[in-house]
Amino acid sequence: MSEEIDNKPLAIASDHAGYALKEQVKIWLSQWGVAYRDLGAFDERATDYPDYAHAVADGIYKGQFSLAILVCGSGLGMGMAANRHAGVRAAVCTDSFTARSARTHNDANVLCLGSRVVGVGVARDIVKTFLEASFEGGRHIGRVAKIENR
Repeated sequence: MSEEIDNKPLAIASDHAGYALKEQVKIWLSQWGVAYRDLGAFDERATDYPDYAHAVADGIYKGQFSLAILVCGSGLGMGMAANRHAGVRAAVCTDSFTARSARTHNDANVLCLGSRVVGVGVARDIVKTFLEASFEGGRHIGRVAKIENR
C-alpha cells in the first residue's frame, strides 16, 4: 500500500459514535504505512458529525487530501454532509465489494463507515480494499463527470 496518495496524507475524522472505530483504523493505517491526519473527534464526548464531515470535505476541495475516511454511528450522516461539497464523492460502504466499486467505478474519495453497522474485522477489510483500489477510468469517466457537473 502506498505511503501517501499523491504525496498527501489521508484525512480521517469521526464523531463521538465513531471515535473507537476511528482509533482502530488509525492503528491499521500506521501498520500499513499510510500517512494520515486526524481531524477529530479526540474523545467520546458528544459531538456533531457535520462539523467533521465539513472539515474533511473542505480539505479534499482545497487539495490538502486526496482521500479520507469518516466514521459515525451509521456512516450515513457523514456521507450526506460530505457530499454537499464540490469535488467530494463520499461512499457509505458496508462490505469490501461496495468499497472496491466505490473506488473503481465511482472514483470515491471519501469512505464513510458506520461503527454501529460493521464490526471491526469487516471494517478492516473495507478500509484495506478502499485504499488498494483505484479508479478504472474508461466508461466510468463520463458517469463521474455527470456527478460533478450537476
